[in-house]
Amino acid sequence: MHYSEDPGRQYHIQVAKGEVGRYVILPGDPKRCEKIAKYFDDPKLVADSREFVTYTGTLDGEKVSVTSTGIGGPSASIAMEELVKCGADTFVRVGTCGGMQEDVQSGDLVIASGAIRMEGTSKEYAPIEYPAVPDIDVLNALRTAGKNLGQRCHTGVVQCKDAFYGQHNPELMPVSYDLQNKWQAWLRMGCLASEMESAALFIVGGFLRVRVGSVFLVMANQEREAKGLPNPVVHDTDMAIRTGVEALRIMIREDKENNR
Repeated sequence: MHYSEDPGRQYHIQVAKGEVGRYVILPGDPKRCEKIAKYFDDPKLVADSREFVTYTGTLDGEKVSVTSTGIGGPSASIAMEELVKCGADTFVRVGTCGGMQEDVQSGDLVIASGAIRMEGTSKEYAPIEYPAVPDIDVLNALRTAGKNLGQRCHTGVVQCKDAFYGQHNPELMPVSYDLQNKWQAWLRMGCLASEMESAALFIVGGFLRVRVGSVFLVMANQEREAKGLPNPVVHDTDMAIRTGVEALRIMIREDKENNR
């Protein structure tokens, strides 16, 4: 069933085939799209529907796009499903996270090598035993991009949840026993950071056979705060954006070299 009034456009993102590139950056915040699009050549606003804002331009002569996903797995999975139907096949999530390990400090970048599926969306695609991991080419491109830009980057597993306040005020929740015990388990396992979208995007991307990766700005670290360590709140996402854009350039170049 097609719910859109215009059958040529996807219902939620209101984008049609040919209006996006195969390479897409996925921020959460719609207001971040214009900022990201400024790194493209000749960017144009394609659609503005609900939480989904889309710009398309070019990088190194290749058509690229940026589409916001809103907060969390449900809307992120919708965006990816509909973008794939419009021709996209390579995605870089550029977002924010909260650091968890003591050395993951405000202003650092985290690149996800896997995601803990402590959310609901991915469970409607794959059994919980199936791992949420990024595409290796996107992961490697992000790591190279961070290195090229001289950024302090951490690569490892991130935790994905649905309830923001379940993370920040777990003791107030009726299931505090579960939230607090699992948080301690993630810390002991070396989980780097907490965010809300990667698990769903990795699982949906695997199902759709598209390439996905994630990079995040560390806004703050509640574990450092609890230990009385310096913990400023950082809001400037520019370096995470630049890392995502540089990763696209790397993949565009590699894809051309490999006729992919």
